[in-house]
Amino acid sequence: MTAPPGGRAAPGRRDELREVVRSSPWLMRALAVVRTSRLPDAWIGAGVLRDLVWGHRYGRGFDLQAVRDIDVAFFDPADLSRDNDQRATARLTALDADLPWEAKNQAAVHTWYPQRFGGPPVTALRSIAEAVATWPEYATAVAIRLDPDQHIAVCAPHGLDDLLDGVWRRNPARVSEQISQQRLARHHPAQRWPGVRIITTPGTSGQGR
Repeated sequence: MTAPPGGRAAPGRRDELREVVRSSPWLMRALAVVRTSRLPDAWIGAGVLRDLVWGHRYGRGFDLQAVRDIDVAFFDPADLSRDNDQRATARLTALDADLPWEAKNQAAVHTWYPQRFGGPPVTALRSIAEAVATWPEYATAVAIRLDPDQHIAVCAPHGLDDLLDGVWRRNPARVSEQISQQRLARHHPAQRWPGVRIITTPGTSGQGR
């Protein structure tokens, strides 16, 4: 698969991801904590999901020690302050101090993103789905949460093919090629997950499996 993924994930692919998530007591525990926190419209996503799926499918297993943080995306347009992120992270830590939480209000991204990463001003996001759709790679543009009935909801605006099929590919929605190259150099995907395919230019097969 060399073309960018498109559309929402097929039901079968969502069930495939749910099966992987349910096989991880550690991540299920984290999902339960986020649900208990009652942060507004809060989801777990990005790197920790990639690490879990790719560790099991394309690497040497999921290494808890390699997880630097659990990205919790929440949506609170009523408070755009950076203090809100800190309070949200503190609330999660109070519920389970053994997990490496990092909470960020996606409604406030436009207030700090250009200063941190450069580039022109960005438009305020209107929902978690809009936020997830801008995350750096298609494989990391995925988030999940645990509903009260123990159902795992999946937010995957670009689908799940890259995540489940082991493809590292830049999502150009917000990330420049330069930042993408920096992320490649920092994360070393070919070394961490030897079975993953890296695509850096549309129409090329990249490296890996």
